[in-house]
Amino acid sequence: MSSKTGAKKSALNEVVTREYTIHMHKHVFGKTFKKRAPTAIKAVRKFAEDAMGTKDVRLDPQFNKALWSRGIKGVEHRIRVRLSRKRNDAEDAKEKLYTYVTPVTITNFKGLQTQTID
Repeated sequence: MSSKTGAKKSALNEVVTREYTIHMHKHVFGKTFKKRAPTAIKAVRKFAEDAMGTKDVRLDPQFNKALWSRGIKGVEHRIRVRLSRKRNDAEDAKEKLYTYVTPVTITNFKGLQTQTID
């Protein structure tokens, strides 16, 4: 049996920015055409929540335009996003941190990996 000693480090305490590639096709494949873009938005929110560990996920309007650029049924197969975990400065906020999702313009997805931005 293995026992872990020491305190568990909370990932929520640090402010960080990372770039991810999200495979959208596996989320929207087989969905009704009129539900593809809304399903993709929900999938991005869930991905950001899981990756950054915050319940509060905010989408940049430019990201929304990029996702909807080909219409409700023409969602791109892959999309590159920048997820920024930021501090919530509002005094009545439920969460201390939130995640801000912005698009990254890219021509080719070959060989890309997750990058931490300083």
